[in-house]
Amino acid sequence: MKKLRILFAITVLAVFLSNCSNKSDEYIDPRGTDYAGSESCIQCHQTQYDMALKSSHFKATAPASLENVLGDFDKGNHTFIYDKNTKLVIEKRNDSLYQVLYKNGKEVEAHRFDIVFGAKHAQTSVYWRNKNTYELPISYYHSIKGWATSPGFPANKPYFDRMVVKDCYSCHASNASSRSVEQNSAERNFMSMDVEDIIDPKTIVYGIDCERCHGPAKQHAEFHLKNPNVKVANSITSLKTLNRQQKLDACALCHGGNDGMKLKSRFDFKPGDNLSEFYRSTRSVTDTATFDVHGNQFRLMAQSKCFINSEKMDCITCHNPHENASKNLTSYSKICMSCHQAGGKHSDKTLKTMSGSLLANNCVECHMPKKSSGAIKFQLSDSKQLSNYILRTHKIGIYPAK
Repeated sequence: MKKLRILFAITVLAVFLSNCSNKSDEYIDPRGTDYAGSESCIQCHQTQYDMALKSSHFKATAPASLENVLGDFDKGNHTFIYDKNTKLVIEKRNDSLYQVLYKNGKEVEAHRFDIVFGAKHAQTSVYWRNKNTYELPISYYHSIKGWATSPGFPANKPYFDRMVVKDCYSCHASNASSRSVEQNSAERNFMSMDVEDIIDPKTIVYGIDCERCHGPAKQHAEFHLKNPNVKVANSITSLKTLNRQQKLDACALCHGGNDGMKLKSRFDFKPGDNLSEFYRSTRSVTDTATFDVHGNQFRLMAQSKCFINSEKMDCITCHNPHENASKNLTSYSKICMSCHQAGGKHSDKTLKTMSGSLLANNCVECHMPKKSSGAIKFQLSDSKQLSNYILRTHKIGIYPAK
């Protein structure tokens, strides 16, 4: 009887272990067979996964299901007026949302929300047409809690023909390709150049997932499920093991502008790679150029004396990439104070006009103020006035009081 119990326990354990390993064994990732998929990370990294799941990185793109599209569609105004005869109405039809164009009260065309981009500050959407995606003319903005023109779209006429190509996905998704492959990612990059200007929906890996920042995890998951007592990460890239420039490059891939000459697809970038092999920059990050607050966080930080005079400062100094930037500005002040003891040297005028507690607890508001983006502006319904898209600058400096 005792032998039967032992045999039963061994059988149960074997089934449990086989179920764990099968999660990655059965999954086929469009990036290649050496990828395991982010869900395989849950088994050992539940806390990090739960944080990442709620982050803007993970929500950088998503299928446009009703729960993923911003805005309350059971109430409120979802109509955009172009002129007295032309309007765009966002309508719920069955389980989908559509932007529907009406002229003189008659429906002219309707396009479904298929994929959403963004969630933190604003959200724009695209629809599928002829194996490509096209941006919808109206986007949702948190700052106004409503709808306005998508960036760069006119407010005097509807427009449905702006194509959102594969390269647009490279900072908002973890993969988008013309074709599916069933080989490892190194073989795919060498043997299968993705030159067709179409997107296969089956190849999209939505959001910035775990493997986009840590590299292919199939071998890592298999090793640690078989060797649960090994605590040193095997066959995976931990950002802690990278040097400063490698860490910066991993973030600057999407937060550094990258408006130079493209040499390789950003989808081919792996943590630890050199960004210079992917983009040939047309100007130095340390020059006196004025970089826009949208998408240039690294280049703005690189112009800061704090960064220039430090040997260690990088993006992770202030940010946990697994979660959204903290809204608690005091937490950033503590980081500032680790170098600027007693709040640094403030002018007599500043000391007279601001309290000591404010100086100690809110460095960011003065030295990293919010600024208008020159790249993104939008217009409200039935209005010719441009509204500003406001983001916090990453150029740490001394700004004159207004």
